[in-house]
Formats: sequence, structure tokens, C-alpha cells
Amino acid sequence: MIFLAGRDRYTQRTLLRDVHDRLTNQAGCVDVRYRPSRRRTRYVIADVDPTTFLSNSYDATTARLGVRFWYPAGVDQEYYRINWVEPDRNLMLGFHQDADHPDLGPCHIQLSHEDTPVDRHRASFLDAHPLAVLDDRLQQFPAAVEAIRWENETPSLPTWPV
Repeated sequence: MIFLAGRDRYTQRTLLRDVHDRLTNQAGCVDVRYRPSRRRTRYVIADVDPTTFLSNSYDATTARLGVRFWYPAGVDQEYYRINWVEPDRNLMLGFHQDADHPDLGPCHIQLSHEDTPVDRHRASFLDAHPLAVLDDRLQQFPAAVEAIRWENETPSLPTWPV
């Protein structure tokens, strides 16, 4: 059992159950599920109706949200990846708080296309409870998705931060 630091008796399993419940109640999210399984939960995914989720018409007809929180040893805050995925365009836009890109600080937004990162920018570090972080990031996705620009069939985030 992994306890998340500074989150009294809040386990990763409990957190992911709460993430599941939160996404179940999010407008536009359907078929919320655990991966790889309910018994061995590592992350939560939800199929998304982009128009409903973004509160705006959108080119893609399907999308998916993937949420993972974890707490590595020797680190003072949770790590997370909250990703917007469009399988038909092989596009991923995600807020990542991890140690992958220290030049961008503790948190960054990353845009990947065809499984290759094409753009990364510093994102605000949110020192809050993981569910508050999730809420903030979910509210930021409409502006982040809208900031994606396509040129020669390649996406970028030229106007981030928005």
C-alpha cells in the first residue's frame, strides 16, 4: 500500500477510485474504467465526447482521458500524467508532473503526434490535493486543446501558455 505524502492516509488506490468517481461525473466522459484492471489499478481512462467535454464544436469525434498519479520515493510531491488522447489522429496532449524534463520545471504540458513529442512548455506547478489538481487540469484542457495549431499535418502549441 502506497501512502501519498502530506495526504493523511490517502492511498494511491483510494485516489484512483476518487479519480474514477470524478470522471464519471464529468460532462462528456463515458465508459470510465481502471487500467490494467480494477484489482491492479495503475491509472484511470475515460472515453470522451469532445464537443460535450470542451463545450465547443471540435474536429475529432472521439477522444480519451488518461489519468495517473504516483508517488516515487524521495520526491516531495505527487507525480501525475493527465492526458487528452485522440486515437484517430494519433495525438496526445498532456499535463505531466514528473522528473522527465527538469529544464521545464516540475510540471510541463506536452504535445505528441504519432508517438513523438513535438512540443513542450512549462506549466504551472499546482501544490494542492491531487483531486484539486485534476479539477484544475480538466478546466485547462479546453484552452490547451484550442491552442493546438496544425501546419503541414503537424501539430504545435505556439501560443502556450494561454
